[in-house]
Amino acid sequence: MRRLFGSVRARATLGATLVVAVALVAAGAAVLLSLRSNLIGEAGTQAERSARAVAAELAAGTPYGELSLDVEDRPVQVVDEDGRLAAASDDLERISGTDTDAVTPRPAPAGEDPGDGDDGDDDGDDSAEAGESLAPGGIGERTTFANGSATLDGDTEDYRFAAVPVRTPAGDGFTVYAGAPLSAEHSAVRTALTAMLIGFPLLLGVVAAVTWLVTRRALRPVESIRREMAAITASEDLARRVPVPGTHDEVARLARTTNETLAALETSVERQRRFVADASHELRSPIASLRTQLEVAAAHPELLDLDGAVEDTVRLQRLAADLLLLARLDAGERPADTRVDLAALAREAAAGRTGVTVRAEAVRVTGSRGQLERVLVNLLDNGQRHARSAVEVTVRRAGEHAVVEVADDGDGVPEADRERIFERFVRLDAARSRDDGGAGLGLAIARDVAARHGGTLTVRAAPAGGALFELRLPLARP
Repeated sequence: MRRLFGSVRARATLGATLVVAVALVAAGAAVLLSLRSNLIGEAGTQAERSARAVAAELAAGTPYGELSLDVEDRPVQVVDEDGRLAAASDDLERISGTDTDAVTPRPAPAGEDPGDGDDGDDDGDDSAEAGESLAPGGIGERTTFANGSATLDGDTEDYRFAAVPVRTPAGDGFTVYAGAPLSAEHSAVRTALTAMLIGFPLLLGVVAAVTWLVTRRALRPVESIRREMAAITASEDLARRVPVPGTHDEVARLARTTNETLAALETSVERQRRFVADASHELRSPIASLRTQLEVAAAHPELLDLDGAVEDTVRLQRLAADLLLLARLDAGERPADTRVDLAALAREAAAGRTGVTVRAEAVRVTGSRGQLERVLVNLLDNGQRHARSAVEVTVRRAGEHAVVEVADDGDGVPEADRERIFERFVRLDAARSRDDGGAGLGLAIARDVAARHGGTLTVRAAPAGGALFELRLPLARP
């Protein structure tokens, strides 16, 4: 059961079915209440019509014995002001819901027939008149209603009773009670309730089935994406892509985003593989050279090239430091939150270098002093390696950014290679770079550090014809 309702399709079907069920119950209750109210109102209208017909006869002075009390086989009572039953339907055997449960009229005192009576000065009010004062021969305007039951000729039913006050021409006050059967109301409500009890479950079944099929169709692409992702995970083939449905909905966007993630992951893994391969290749040369020199020295101490061994060791140390820094940058290491004066940093990096001039104004940025110094050192090393005679460093403010420009008077960088030189282990002049101890990591490290500090590093042609590297970083906040 838990596994079943762990499915999105099952939860969606259950949710839709519950919502429709609540709506159907609410609508069904409203329909039943409205139907019952309307039918009770109709029965009340019929009862009032019968009661007013009898009241009209009393108001006209009709004697008890001539009143139309048995029309349509409905229970009728005529009650006087003292609560005494003056007249009733012939077949009435039992009654409830009126002011009296009497079914047999009491004999009226002599001379108190509706056509006779006293001089009309009796101003007594029946309780059914609810304070309404009637003139002789008048019929009350207000009708009161109540539910009850009655037995007529052995048949017991529920009735809606209407009570109408009336005064005879002689001034005697009466209340006429007449009932209309509620059997039609009961039958209609039972029929509607039966239809709902049968129809609602069927309708809910249809809703559940349709929701199940629709969600199955809607989630089919998601299942295809899941299967393909499972296959990619099992095969470790990041070149594969999940199928993208032809729709323009959230599932299609999910598939496209998944493919973009796979592409980024494939690029990252491929970059990592190249990085490991290139690092292994670059480490192999100084290690092999150092081992050779040590083996020769072990066999022939007089042939030990101490300077060469130290140079290889330093080269190996620098390469290890570069690889360690790249690893930290790839791991997402956040730079320190230190205020750094780029002008002072540029002068320190250029100190002792031949042919390097610095023109700088004081600008401050926030970041890691060591990493930013590494960027400047790498740019100066690159500039001196390719310059004919001079390298110029400029530090200035440009809007909300600090700009460091390192320009040389060398041959420059071809436009087609201006992005490639920032890739790791890329050397446009591989032989010279290796002889100088470079591994093609300096510019890659510089750009990564710039990106970690929220800045950019680009290259373009310098005014003197060489290369101009521009480092742009956000200014430190006051």
